Amino acid sequence: MATRLTPRVLRNVKPTSWSKDSLLSSSARRRFSSSSKSSQSTAGSGGQTGSSSQLPKLLLVGVGGAATFAIAERLLASASKEPKSHSIELPTTYASPEELAKAIDELKAAFPESQINTKAEALRIHGSSEVSYHGDTAHAIIVKPLSTEDVVKVVNISKKYKIPIMPYSGATSLEGHIAGHPAGSICLDVSRMNKIIQINEQDADIIVQPGVQWEVINQTLKDKGIPLFFPLDPGPGATIGGMIGTGCSGTNAVRYGTARGEWFLNVTVVLPNGEVVKTRQRARKSSTGFDTTKLFVGAEGTLGIVTEATLRLAPRVPYKVAMAQFPNVEKAVDAVQEILTSTYGMNMQCVELLDDNMMAAIGNSGLGDKTHPARDTLFFKIQGDAKTVKNAADVVKSITKKHGSSGFDFAATDEEADDMWQQRKYALMSTMAIDPTTRCWTTDVCVPVSKLPQLVRETKEDLATTGLTNTIVGHVGDGNFHALILFHENEFQAVTDAVHRMVHRAIALDGTCTGEHGIGLGKKEYLNEELGEGTVRLMKTVKNAIDPHNLMNPTKLYPDPLGAKKSSGH
Repeated sequence: MATRLTPRVLRNVKPTSWSKDSLLSSSARRRFSSSSKSSQSTAGSGGQTGSSSQLPKLLLVGVGGAATFAIAERLLASASKEPKSHSIELPTTYASPEELAKAIDELKAAFPESQINTKAEALRIHGSSEVSYHGDTAHAIIVKPLSTEDVVKVVNISKKYKIPIMPYSGATSLEGHIAGHPAGSICLDVSRMNKIIQINEQDADIIVQPGVQWEVINQTLKDKGIPLFFPLDPGPGATIGGMIGTGCSGTNAVRYGTARGEWFLNVTVVLPNGEVVKTRQRARKSSTGFDTTKLFVGAEGTLGIVTEATLRLAPRVPYKVAMAQFPNVEKAVDAVQEILTSTYGMNMQCVELLDDNMMAAIGNSGLGDKTHPARDTLFFKIQGDAKTVKNAADVVKSITKKHGSSGFDFAATDEEADDMWQQRKYALMSTMAIDPTTRCWTTDVCVPVSKLPQLVRETKEDLATTGLTNTIVGHVGDGNFHALILFHENEFQAVTDAVHRMVHRAIALDGTCTGEHGIGLGKKEYLNEELGEGTVRLMKTVKNAIDPHNLMNPTKLYPDPLGAKKSSGH
C-alpha cells in the first residue's frame, strides 16, 4: 500500500532525498546546468555550491522576473543562516528603555491627544482578556489610527526604534492574540477605522476598513434594502481585521466556507518597512501569480497591518430552522454526513451540534422560551424557497429518523425559526450561568467529519474524569467543535492539561489544533506536531523576509525555539 504523505511522514524525509532534476523540466535543467557550472568555478571553499544556491533563484526568476528574484535573494539569505535540520529563529532584540521613551514621545507629537492613551489601566486592558488564559502583558502605549496614513506613521516610528507593534480591534480573540510584549509594545488599536467605504451592489462586494464589525456590515446592507450579506459569522463583536488575521469562520461555514475561501478579494496592508501594498484588483477572480491576499489571511498581524479590505458578498437566501435529538453523538454525526451528501446537502446553511450537557445548561438557564430534553441535538438552517425548504426538511427528517432521532421539530414561521435558533445562540451564556463563581475556558479543534464522533466521545470521557463542568457545541458539518470548560482558580492546571490532551487527540486523528480561533500564544506549541518542522520553517522564512526585525506581533503564531520558557498563563 502506498505511503500517504502526511506532515508526520514528510518530517522524516531528508532534504537530500529530493533530486533537483525531478523538480525541473528538461529545458530548465539545461539552463540550470549551464548556470551552475559557471557558479561553481567561482564558489569559495566551504561556501554554497552554485547548484544549491542558484536553484531557487532560477525557479523563481523563471516565473516572476526581477522582482521575484529580489524576494528570492531575501528568502535565500534568511534560509541559509541555519542548517536545514534546525529551526529558523526570529529576532528578539528590541529598543532599550531609553529608546522606547523616545518612541513614545514621537508618537505623542505625531498624533492628537485623542488618538493616544498611556493610562496604566487602559494599557493593561488592551493587553489582556477575560476569556484568554495565555499570559497578560500591558502595552507601553496605545495609538488609535484613523487612516492608512496614520498606520504608516506608527510603523515608521516602530521601525526607527525597533518597537513591537500589536494590532487590536474587536478584542474577541481567545488565544492571547492581544497580549503586549515584555520589551514594551505599541498597541495599534484600529477600532476607530470602522468605516464602510464603498458598496458595489452590482458586483456583490464591499470595501471596508478593518475595525468594522461583520454584524454592522450585514445590518447596513439590510437597512439599505440590499439583498446581500457577508456570510462569515465568527461571533458577536468580531471585526474584519481580526477575522482576516485569524482566518475565521463560524456557523455558516458548512455552506459558505471560511475566510480562507474567496471572501476577501483584496487587502491593503502596511508592511513592516512602512510600504503600503494592495494585494490585487477588485475583479472576482485573477490568475496573477500566487494569491498574496491569502498570505495575510491567518497571519495574525505578523506580516503587516491590514487597513482596508474588499469583501465578496452573497445573496441573502430565506431559511427555516429545524432540530433533531439523538441518543448519542455518533448517530447524530452519521445523520449529518448522509444529509450533506444528499440532493439537498447544498441547502444546509448551518448544521450545529449541542451536546446533552449544553442542552441541559440552556434548559436550566431559563434563557430560551422552550425547554428541550437534555440530549445530543442537531440544529439546522435550511435555505431556499418555500418548496425547496419543505422538500429538504422532509429529507432531513427521514434521514435523522433513520439514524435514531427521537424527535424532529421544524419551525414553520420566521418567528419560530428565530426562537429555535436562539437556543444555539444562548450556548455560551447558558454555560457560564451554570456556576457564576467560575471562569470559562473556550477552545476549539477540528477533525475530518468522520472522526468527530470519536473525538467528542473521548473528550467527554476525559473531561468527566477531571470533574470539570463542561459543555460542547460544534459546527458539526465541517468537523469543528468547541469545548466550554468551567474552572475555579485552583483548577487552572487541570483545565490546561485537559485542553492539551484534547488538542493532541485531534492532531492524532488527522485534525488541527484550531478550527477557527487562530494560534496566538495559546496554540503555537502544537504547530511542529501538526504541520511538521519543514512547514513551520517555511512560515518563519516568509516572516523573516517580510519582517526582518520581527516587529509585527512578535511572540504570536510562530513556535518558540526548543527549550524556551512557556508562559504560565494567569
